[in-house]
Amino acid sequence: MMRSLYSGVSGLQNHQTRMDVIGNNISNVNTTGFKRGRVNFQDMISQQTSGAAKPTEEKGGVNPKEVGLGMTVASIDTVFTQGNLQSTGIATDVAIQGNGFFIEKAGEKSYYTRAGAFNLDSNGTLVNPANGYRVQGWMARTIDGEQVLQTSATPEDIVIPVGSKDPAKATTTVNYACNLNKNTPEIPADANAADIAKGTWRTEQKIYDSFGNSHLLTISFTRVPGNPNQWQGNIVIDENNADFTQTRIGLNTTDGVGNTFLVNFDNTGTLQSVTDTAGNITNPTGEIILQASYTVPDANPNADGTPYRQTMNINLGTIGSQKNTITQSAADSSTKAWYQDGYTMGYLDNFKIDSSGIITGVYSNGSTRTIGQLALATFTNQNGLEKAGDNTYVQSNNSGIANIGESGIAGKGSLLAGALEMSNVDLSEQFTDMIVTQRGFQSNAKTIQTADTLLETVLSLKR
Repeated sequence: MMRSLYSGVSGLQNHQTRMDVIGNNISNVNTTGFKRGRVNFQDMISQQTSGAAKPTEEKGGVNPKEVGLGMTVASIDTVFTQGNLQSTGIATDVAIQGNGFFIEKAGEKSYYTRAGAFNLDSNGTLVNPANGYRVQGWMARTIDGEQVLQTSATPEDIVIPVGSKDPAKATTTVNYACNLNKNTPEIPADANAADIAKGTWRTEQKIYDSFGNSHLLTISFTRVPGNPNQWQGNIVIDENNADFTQTRIGLNTTDGVGNTFLVNFDNTGTLQSVTDTAGNITNPTGEIILQASYTVPDANPNADGTPYRQTMNINLGTIGSQKNTITQSAADSSTKAWYQDGYTMGYLDNFKIDSSGIITGVYSNGSTRTIGQLALATFTNQNGLEKAGDNTYVQSNNSGIANIGESGIAGKGSLLAGALEMSNVDLSEQFTDMIVTQRGFQSNAKTIQTADTLLETVLSLKR
């Protein structure tokens, strides 16, 4: 009879624990990145009043007689199911779709979280604004003029230098892909201005010098009389400026070469070869690249006293190709200098985060540059993580060591910027569990009341 009292007490205590977990779930129904808890029960040891007996030749076996001594909490699990994503439109808000945790650091202590409501501090460091923990990832390094991410390195603080300068870059490459109309008339020897205009196709592209000043690169194409598949190109930079009359071009060199070249096409209108004024002819295959140079105004002269000249490559396309290449076809001529890599100085105005966690800076001069990448961590047993408050977890003896890497690798989920992961608490499920827990608590209380009544009956026997 006393055993039922203690069984009822264990039921009350552990249903109270379950109610505490349900209450915590409901209180965090709107907590970003929160993962609900779940209580599992199990029975306690049982008192054996008689043991089991095996069958004999005379009679069958006897089952053991056991009286249960109550119940206890088997586990309190954290359920890491995916929460719904809520769009916020804030660039520093990031949600994880799939497995993984963001990594935050306070000093040398690492914390892990699903809540991606980040912000920048006064130093431009990406942090959790609630506690100042610094978000971890990898910063891009400049190697041979390119931004390189080394995601195998140890994660570090992410710094986004809003307002920082992006120095001017001189144009080093211009890619052309225009079409030259096969039916363009040849310019006669006694041509007037109108005849020259009708027989000339001009393409223009803005380029930049090392100071960030812009210049106009003009390439004019005219038919070569007597050769149906040959055109002459003329390259001039800032043609209306007398300082730029010394534009020079050539194949693999610009020294001592004029500013014209001959383009040859085959009978299908496909680029075949180019010849410069020095008589250099392109290889039979591969890309055709002309080097062009021009004097940069207001620049210090070279050590030998000669004017400082800027050199760039003009890519006319690939021999035998029709894609991103100059062609000759009986269709309207087109202007398509489709790429140049120079720009003037700019400031970091904005940034964006893609699905791989790569942070790209957008500058006021129109250029973009990789700044860094967010790191993600996964665990062999994420249910073994310990909660550390502030929506964070820490590694435990049973979680395994953090496997740190980039998004989309080794089971890590993808990222969505401008969104947050909502709590995975389902209110309808929690209220149902609350009803079941309440009834379980009441039933155990009734067990204690009934046992007390039985005790009272026993005590009244002496009267």
